[in-house]
Amino acid sequence: MVVLSSLMQIGELSSRAGVSHRTIHYYERIGLLKPAEREGAGYRYYDDNAFQRLEKIAALKKLGLSLDEIAAVIDLYFEDASGIKGKEKVLAILEAQLAKADAQLAELSTFRRDLISNIERMKSLIDGARETR
Repeated sequence: MVVLSSLMQIGELSSRAGVSHRTIHYYERIGLLKPAEREGAGYRYYDDNAFQRLEKIAALKKLGLSLDEIAAVIDLYFEDASGIKGKEKVLAILEAQLAKADAQLAELSTFRRDLISNIERMKSLIDGARETR
């Protein structure tokens, strides 16, 4: 158990991590942040691990991971000191995102070609109608 003097209240954690109190509470509710210790008056206290988790969450968000995806990998970073398991899982997620983006780009490219074709066909119909007047 962590000694009380090394713990911080939500305001200090919020300030150090650059996130709001509301964000910290939300991350607790969805399981991204471990539940805080409470003192008799009900105050939440956080240790340095909570700060490290908030930093990791921010880094993973910058990579484009959703909170659900972050929830699937964050514990791996703290269970494996090398971070390899977490990085492997993130790599798999990013590769899946890339495959999805490539598929969406292919669909958009097809849609664009169809639009151009339809525009040309409509122009041709309009020009034909003008000529028969």
